[in-house]
Amino acid sequence: MSDLVTRAQITLLSRTLHVSEDKLAHLEKLGAANLHELQERMAQVMFAEHNAIFSRLSLLVPIIPLSISLPLVQKLVPPVMAGRAAGAIGVDHPRKAAEAVGMLDPGYAAEAAPYMDPHSVGQLADIAPAGPVMRIINELLRRGDYITAGPFLAYATPDLVHAVERDVHDDEGLIRSASYSFSGENISVIIRHLLTGEGRRVPKLARTILQGAKELRLAALSVFARCDTDVIVAIGDILFDVGSADEIADLIETFISAGAVPETLRFAGQLSPAALDLLAANPILAEPESIDAVAGAADGSGEAAVWRGLLELAERTEPGIARRIGRAISHFDTATLTGLPGLAATAHLWPPLLKVLATAEPDAQSRIGELWSPLPALERNEIEQRIADLGLGEQLTTLIATLQLTR
Repeated sequence: MSDLVTRAQITLLSRTLHVSEDKLAHLEKLGAANLHELQERMAQVMFAEHNAIFSRLSLLVPIIPLSISLPLVQKLVPPVMAGRAAGAIGVDHPRKAAEAVGMLDPGYAAEAAPYMDPHSVGQLADIAPAGPVMRIINELLRRGDYITAGPFLAYATPDLVHAVERDVHDDEGLIRSASYSFSGENISVIIRHLLTGEGRRVPKLARTILQGAKELRLAALSVFARCDTDVIVAIGDILFDVGSADEIADLIETFISAGAVPETLRFAGQLSPAALDLLAANPILAEPESIDAVAGAADGSGEAAVWRGLLELAERTEPGIARRIGRAISHFDTATLTGLPGLAATAHLWPPLLKVLATAEPDAQSRIGELWSPLPALERNEIEQRIADLGLGEQLTTLIATLQLTR
């Protein structure tokens, strides 16, 4: 199953090309970043053609006052045409376009918005008054058009972020819309403001997620797993504060059953120690199916964030669970295990990795040691020194002995 961000990019691309998502499913292998770039380029080509067609209309903007033209436009011009024309007009007359936003009926603007050039949305976000933009966003959320609302949030300026906190009260709509925004940096700006703003939105937002449907929960995971570390720490602390152990277990079960374990681990790996302890102690992680799903997400992965989440979590679980995870790691494919020392060194993962392996049975340690024994002597010596520094020599005797077989 593809990851959550990739699926969102497939949805956006299908909207841009006006084809079903099924016909684009084979493109999932390109990954989220490449799909995002493809969607951006396709939109540029298509809207450049629209802009050329509608550029003549922009010549009329300085001649006909908006107070005269806009009522006629909303009465006579289908929203699809108005949305496509808005790109050309917005490029040529951004100030006039921003002024027009305040004069449009929110319902008409919401119908036209899906057909607007995404880049013109960004230009309008810089200069458009916040009030009318919020009215359009609220109308989009009321209609459940989260795909269109996402770009509006992605281009949010500081003034618009303040306005979102003040004027947009649909927590579910905000989260589901933000899941279609590709930039984790932009998402972090918005969530960070909601965390620190006077509205105290995040505890209520967390309750909405815990009580929400599967689609909302997965959208929230997609959003939060891409946030900056400080945002994840704050979100995690609030989530574990307002949610009971049963509610957290149900949330994790949703993530696991949907195949969203990598995103879960990316999020978990940046939680505060207190939140990680609560997650590690949750009964859901004592279930064999959960243990296997969590451990299996790292098999074949060279992503530091996924490994950090797995190891930081496993290190805090009870010994029996950590032992099962250590055994699962020992059965990972050869390429994953041979690349693990390099990943552990660059991502500073040696302490949690060695602590988890210290709980594993001798045969598990032996296989890992055999795969690491061809490493250069300098790297093997470094592993042994790290084991000694952590005081794990007695627990990792089999691993050490196997490493030394080639000497």
